[in-house]
Amino acid sequence: MPTEVQVCSLKRDTPQTIPANSPYTVIRFPFGSAESSDGFTMHQVNQPDGYVVTSWDTDARSGLIWPSVAGWGALYAMIQWEAGGYDELRDQFVRDPLGLTSTPNDTTATEHRPPSPGMQCWTKHWGIFVDPAVPLAVRATHDDGVARNIVLAEFKLVVHQAA
Repeated sequence: MPTEVQVCSLKRDTPQTIPANSPYTVIRFPFGSAESSDGFTMHQVNQPDGYVVTSWDTDARSGLIWPSVAGWGALYAMIQWEAGGYDELRDQFVRDPLGLTSTPNDTTATEHRPPSPGMQCWTKHWGIFVDPAVPLAVRATHDDGVARNIVLAEFKLVVHQAA
């Protein structure tokens, strides 16, 4: 059976500060970035539920990908943290991280990682079923005693829809 593939690829290349010992924080992404690709309108200022993002860098909704179709989704993320006094770095994919549906904060692929020397660079990949009514995000946190920056991040969704 042939399948149709739809892709959304986001990149953030400016720092995002994650507070010390904070709950998981949605990584936010700009709209229309030259490094991003959103040919299926899954990451838009005007969101499917009518909300309009006015400041991508401060509004957690700019971290949402709204799948364009239902299907099997392959999620990818790359997160680079500045060097710091971490004992643990944490990241996860999440369906509805902002409580916009009746089943919020459905997390998957949660990882807790010990730091390596210097800058912290991580990638992850995970497959899940996706639905256009349920937005997706990648979230991160750390256990350092001071706020730390994610200096580069990417978040991608590839949806395989049966034709």
